Amino acid sequence: MSSGFGDVEVDTWLEVIPQIIARIQTPSANIRRNISSLLNDVGRHHPQALVYPLTVASKSSSETRRNAALAIMNHMKEHSRNIVEQALLVGHELIRVAILWHEQWHEALEEASRLYFTDKNPLGMIAYLEPFHDTLEKGAQTARETSFIQVFGRDLLDARQACKRYQAYGDTKELDKAWEIYYGVFKKIEKQLPQLTTLDLQFVSPELLKARNLDLAVPGTYHAGQPIVTINSFTSKLTVISSKQRPRRLSLKGSDGKDYQFVLKGHEDLRQDERVMQLFSLVNNLLAVDTDCFKRRLHIQRFPVIPLAPNAGLLGWVQDSDTLHVLVRDYRESRKVLLNIEYRLMLQMAPDYENLILLNKIEVFEYALENTTGQDLYRVLWLKSVTSEHWLERRATYTRSLAVNSMVGHILGLGDRHPSNLMLERNTGKVVHIDFGDCFEVAMHREKFPEKIPFRLTRMLTHAMEVSGIEGSFRITCEISMKVLRDNKESLMAVLEAFVYDPLINWRLMQTDTEARRPEGSTTASRTEMARVAAYPQAPSRKLKADENDIFNEDQEIRNERAVFVYNRVQNKLTGRDFNPDVSLTVPEQVDKLIIQATSLENLCQCFSGWCAFW
Repeated sequence: MSSGFGDVEVDTWLEVIPQIIARIQTPSANIRRNISSLLNDVGRHHPQALVYPLTVASKSSSETRRNAALAIMNHMKEHSRNIVEQALLVGHELIRVAILWHEQWHEALEEASRLYFTDKNPLGMIAYLEPFHDTLEKGAQTARETSFIQVFGRDLLDARQACKRYQAYGDTKELDKAWEIYYGVFKKIEKQLPQLTTLDLQFVSPELLKARNLDLAVPGTYHAGQPIVTINSFTSKLTVISSKQRPRRLSLKGSDGKDYQFVLKGHEDLRQDERVMQLFSLVNNLLAVDTDCFKRRLHIQRFPVIPLAPNAGLLGWVQDSDTLHVLVRDYRESRKVLLNIEYRLMLQMAPDYENLILLNKIEVFEYALENTTGQDLYRVLWLKSVTSEHWLERRATYTRSLAVNSMVGHILGLGDRHPSNLMLERNTGKVVHIDFGDCFEVAMHREKFPEKIPFRLTRMLTHAMEVSGIEGSFRITCEISMKVLRDNKESLMAVLEAFVYDPLINWRLMQTDTEARRPEGSTTASRTEMARVAAYPQAPSRKLKADENDIFNEDQEIRNERAVFVYNRVQNKLTGRDFNPDVSLTVPEQVDKLIIQATSLENLCQCFSGWCAFW
């Protein structure tokens, strides 16, 4: 193996760095030694390519993984000390900015209350909150953290002491006392979070504000053999995007004088998104060499994905684009139309919609569609075009890009395509997908609100196409794209095989949401649900399985069983056997069945309300 590694050009390994680092703590000492040696070699030639992925591994909760990453980083310090130290500093500070103490405690108390009140596990709850209390005791390092301690420090210390008294004497009154305090803190934080609209670096991370003229490359810009663009400085203010997880919009200046914009996300593991971008890169290469695809300029829009920790990372900002949700919201607001008018109509007819039998659901869903036009996106494309020629171009680009994304999304088993996960480029009309947390049909196998559709093809998307809707450009592009994917199934399967056997991805496969929390408002009054659907579309909550000890210690057989199931399913899709493993469909037949499945009212009416199937 080691002689094989030596024969391969170092630059070749740059494309598969995430897959190699996913295996740095493999049980076999010999393989571990070879991987370390290979990474040391890559680190010597391309430190900028290795430093961010290693930073993530160095923050793992698995000790063997953490130590393996730190050993390689220490080795890199011999020749690239500045780059390694700056990467650790920038990574650490960005994580601090991504998840403030207020948000950490809000999330922690929510989880702790589930452990205590739902699971009836007081010791589990106390153990879960321990690390958060420990962080507080270490003291504040920024002005924002100091203010948190001034407001909540005393209360949280009292609650912790009450928990300790319970552990010592077993008096449940102490736990009641602790939860009275915790609940008070939770409610105060909950009131403060919506006011979090901008963050000033001098208060949340003075270290980042001081970081200037670094040797570290701008995240996502390093390409072997090209000039390195390094970080000059970070912009002093960050905007908080008003969605459920409150990601931040971050801007930094590169050594080339350009501004680079990112979305800084906390509470999410972006390593799967990073792997999906690798797959998209291969798909784009395949589309580029096919004549029919090339003349239609078919490709999938990619963007940089840089994980910083198992629960935080950076995404390249998709320039000049709006989500489908924002486009519809702005259009309806300008015309004084209720954002969630379809959902209101459904609840007027059946307040208990979620619990109806299927036939009744279809009837209510049809009623909402018949009483609304669904022309919003069609109108937006027309109104935002400068000339009729520009409109025709945008419409053609929109239809084709939607078709390519739909076919690749089906092969990948991509779920959770709600209106906030689909973007439209303002100038070209190109469809861009974001958020790849639900792959390999995970959304189809969850316990609550399983998805029944292969991709999003709702009436609003169909109305925005040409005069014949799905027939014409959309169907032709679907068939051309699917043919390319099927003709190159060996290449795709090679990448996807590495994907499904990757332990950091594998644990997500076939997971139902039995362990995930019920989406807020799903069992409460319909009024609360209506407000939430209008605020921001979403899928049922995904719970982050953050403890990598669980992931890496999992039984190899279970892991392989899941991987084989998913691998076979993808292989069936690439041979036209996705509907019946014994019958291989032609490309037009396969595409036709997929379109029927995606547009079936029977399937759409069963979607989670936040998915906005009525759009």
